[in-house]
Amino acid sequence: MANVHYLPTVKRQRPRQLYRQLAASNPHIVADMHHVLRTIVVDWLFRLHGVKVRSLYKQRLSFRTFRQPIWQRYDRVFERCGLSGTVKEDGYWEVKSASDSRRVVGVAPFAQHQGKIWPLEKMERLVATLSQKGCQVCLFGSADEAELLDAWAQRYKGVKSLAGRYGFAEEMQQIASLDVMVSMDSANMHFASSLGVPVVSIWGATHPCRGFYGWRQDPSWAVQHEMKCRPCSKYGNKPCRRGDYPCLQSIEPSEVLERIDKMLGL
Repeated sequence: MANVHYLPTVKRQRPRQLYRQLAASNPHIVADMHHVLRTIVVDWLFRLHGVKVRSLYKQRLSFRTFRQPIWQRYDRVFERCGLSGTVKEDGYWEVKSASDSRRVVGVAPFAQHQGKIWPLEKMERLVATLSQKGCQVCLFGSADEAELLDAWAQRYKGVKSLAGRYGFAEEMQQIASLDVMVSMDSANMHFASSLGVPVVSIWGATHPCRGFYGWRQDPSWAVQHEMKCRPCSKYGNKPCRRGDYPCLQSIEPSEVLERIDKMLGL
């Protein structure tokens, strides 16, 4: 990309060392999109030397309410830096107009941690229903997950598995062609978001308001049940204290299908 330069940094270096490395590029203004303790110290050093800093407000104390999606907060930082091209508050991704009646739905059933994975039997029921409705369903996953997803593809009409078959660039092209992606709180949600694809996301141990919701995704597209015990983990890596993940078990395929039907006009 023109006029964009990548500056690799050492993850565990001290704030003063990081400041010196970044200051060598002579920035006129700094946009801190991370705003953790280390970058706050770096911000202070830049301000001390007369460089303007604009930082992200993570709004951690109000995670139970969707006051402002995180992507809008990122936009505010760029806007305050004087960069144009920011998105209006209601600028969510829209479902593309299909050239034919057959809609293409991506399904990414897996995530890094168990606390973010919807029960697979429920996801299979959703895939079966989408197949019955005449949708083309593309299944996304790693090579380790290919056996299960291949079995689903053989079982249901109009379903194909892409797991382990493509490199990263080719898989991104496949995601970009989707009408809608169905995913967990996972990387696929963010890949689809960056490519302008609307996402129906399913949430369990984690919560969208913790700051990891997809860029320009409508908050109403998130499927979740509010419970006193959630979010029990910021990243979904902590075991369920009850042991049965009621946050995920309580979500039914009909709820997810309702979002998809509304978005696609099925």
